[in-house]
Amino acid sequence: MLVQPKKDKQFPFSLASLELLKNYGSGIKRLNGERRIEPSTETPLTKMSSRKLSAEEIMRIAGERFIRSSSQAVEDVVSMLGNPFNLSFSGLSDEEIRDVELAEFLLASAEKVGDQQYERATRFLNQCDYLSSNKGNPVQRVVYYFSEALREKIDREIGRISMKESGKKQPFDVDLAMMSSNPTTLACHEAIPFSQVLQFTGIQAIVENVAEAKRIHVIDLGIWNGVQWTVLMQSLASRCGCPIELLKITAVGTAAKHLLEETGKNLESFAQSMNLPFSYNTVMVSDMLDLKEDLFEINPEEKVVVYALLTLRSMISVPNRLENIMRVVRNINPCMMVVTEVDANHNSPVFVNRFIEALFYFSAYFDCLDACMKRDDQHRMVTESMFFGDGIRDIVAAEGKERKTRNVKLDVWRAFFTRYGMEEIELSMVSLYQANLVVKKFPCESSCTLELNGKSLLVGWKGTPIHSLSVWKFIL
Repeated sequence: MLVQPKKDKQFPFSLASLELLKNYGSGIKRLNGERRIEPSTETPLTKMSSRKLSAEEIMRIAGERFIRSSSQAVEDVVSMLGNPFNLSFSGLSDEEIRDVELAEFLLASAEKVGDQQYERATRFLNQCDYLSSNKGNPVQRVVYYFSEALREKIDREIGRISMKESGKKQPFDVDLAMMSSNPTTLACHEAIPFSQVLQFTGIQAIVENVAEAKRIHVIDLGIWNGVQWTVLMQSLASRCGCPIELLKITAVGTAAKHLLEETGKNLESFAQSMNLPFSYNTVMVSDMLDLKEDLFEINPEEKVVVYALLTLRSMISVPNRLENIMRVVRNINPCMMVVTEVDANHNSPVFVNRFIEALFYFSAYFDCLDACMKRDDQHRMVTESMFFGDGIRDIVAAEGKERKTRNVKLDVWRAFFTRYGMEEIELSMVSLYQANLVVKKFPCESSCTLELNGKSLLVGWKGTPIHSLSVWKFIL
């Protein structure tokens, strides 16, 4: 199973997470040489340039101010409004000042929730509700959804909503939504660079590793709408010197068999248009614990590739399923395993740590949405409320077994795969060049950042990692 952080003692926010907040407050490395926000002790905000600050930078300034006020007692909303942490706003626009103050209210409410001072937390949240909006700028939108999540956490803690009652709510199934070619996922795929960068880079790594194979078998642990395989088909169809005899794709699923079959029909049609020999199979199991290697029709002449696109993270909360998948993969012994995951630490057992990590991660992502899509874009609003809003509530409001969203960083996955006798395969210069080419297609190219981490790739927004792409093989 994934190694989890040790359960920390539940100290107040200002003690347990002060160091974590300080790391964000004092600036994060910029990947493409972008300016860092590093307020000095004497003049905390006077070095800001005239350009508009990102949502994450606003959060870091608010964090810096919050740290400096940690020794002061902020008893209620009135005192906070009268003297919001007594720090200068020099160099910030009026809108940025309002955003920083809004972020401070959110941090203050999270502190009170961490201290189980729910009445005081609610008073800060009332201010968040008054100043935030799901139709406003990125900071206002982020605070809107985090404020909702904190209210739900308070309701759970005081028993206003029981765990049983909250469990009756039908959660939004992200994986199911991604399996169908719905307008929102397609719009985001076209507007936001992350998905295309990860797909093209991962497929390029596969193409290089199966360059001499005539029969290729891809086992996809979470195929979604399968659009990534059209890229592979195009590459194989144009391959010279080593014509492909068969591309076989096996999709693994536990639900929505009709959607998997629809994806298969679409891929078969595309392969036919490419004149590419192709077959498609599905392996349906009621539970990933039932997955076994003999369910896959593997031919000894095939070169097998396992593909896991944002799939493994959904099983971190049920490690026995995750371990069963890895046993099956090890027995199949593919030539490579391509893994794409969310690169964030949302798995701490300590509420305040999860809150801070999630706040900065989603601030960066909401800032990306603001750069790539209009504020009144319906697809953007659906993405923020359904795809992200549910995740934020799960990270912030749920505890223990009820919490399903448990993203971890690349280093945690590294340790996990190493336990199964796997080693990292270095991404080639061609793969990285492919990633750069894809980024350059987007108007926001300067903000989408690429960084090598070991032999793997981190795709981020203005230096904040969003996704990781790594390639693995078993050591013989």
